[in-house]
Amino acid sequence: MSDLLFRQDAYLRSAPAQVIAHTDEGVVLDQCLFYPEGGGQPGDAGRLTWDGGAAEVATTRKSPDGQPVLVLADGAEQPAVGTAVQQELNWDLRFGHMRVHTALHLLSVVLPFGVSGGSIGAQKGRLDFNMPEAPEDKLAVQAQLQALIDRDLNVSESWITDAELEANPGLVKTMSVSPPRGQGRVRLVRIGQGDEQIDLQPCGGTHVASTAEIGQIRIGKIEKKGKQNRRVYLHLEG
Repeated sequence: MSDLLFRQDAYLRSAPAQVIAHTDEGVVLDQCLFYPEGGGQPGDAGRLTWDGGAAEVATTRKSPDGQPVLVLADGAEQPAVGTAVQQELNWDLRFGHMRVHTALHLLSVVLPFGVSGGSIGAQKGRLDFNMPEAPEDKLAVQAQLQALIDRDLNVSESWITDAELEANPGLVKTMSVSPPRGQGRVRLVRIGQGDEQIDLQPCGGTHVASTAEIGQIRIGKIEKKGKQNRRVYLHLEG
C-alpha cells in the first residue's frame, strides 16, 4: 500500500517517490503526496518529473483497494514501474480545499443539523442540512461563523478504533457519507482544545492547522432541495 504523505503532513508540497504500479486510470506511487477524491473533497492535482520526463497530474482517485491513483493529463507519458519521480503539488488548489473543508466543519457547528450532502472546491463549498426551514437571518449565520474562524482555534487529529466509533454514533454528522472504516481505526478531526473544543468528527480530508487560515468567508445562497433539505453555500473572500 502507498504511504499517505498527505495524511502525515497536509502542508507538504513536494516529495520523492517510486512508481510501484499502473492501473487503467493512472500511476500508483510507494508514497503519495496527492489526496485522492473522497468525502466531498476533490482529488489533488500537480506534476510528476523524472529523469528524462514529466507529466501533469490532472486529478487523483482511489483504486478499488483504496490506494491513491494519479490520473495523468490526456496524452501524458507514464513513468515506468520502478522509476524514481518527484511529486509537485498544486498548492493553491490544495490549500483552497483545506480552507473550505475546515470552514464547512465550522458551518456544521453554527447550524447543528444532520448533514445530508456536501461539496468542496478551492474557493467555495456547500453543505446540505436536514432542516425543514432555512435560517431566518443569513447574515447572522455568517457573523457566527466568522467569529469562530477569527478565534484562531487549533485544528488537530486523533484516532479511535472502529468499535469506539460504533459505540459513539453521535460523532458522525454526515448522513450521506460514511466515515472511512475497515482499517481498524478511524481518524477524528478536532477543532479547538480542552474547554475551547467546539467540534470533533470523523474525517479523512485535509485541513488547515488553525481556523484563522480560513480568512474571510461569505454565506451565499440557501436553497430548498426537498421537504427537509436546505443547501447552504459558503465562499472564501480572498
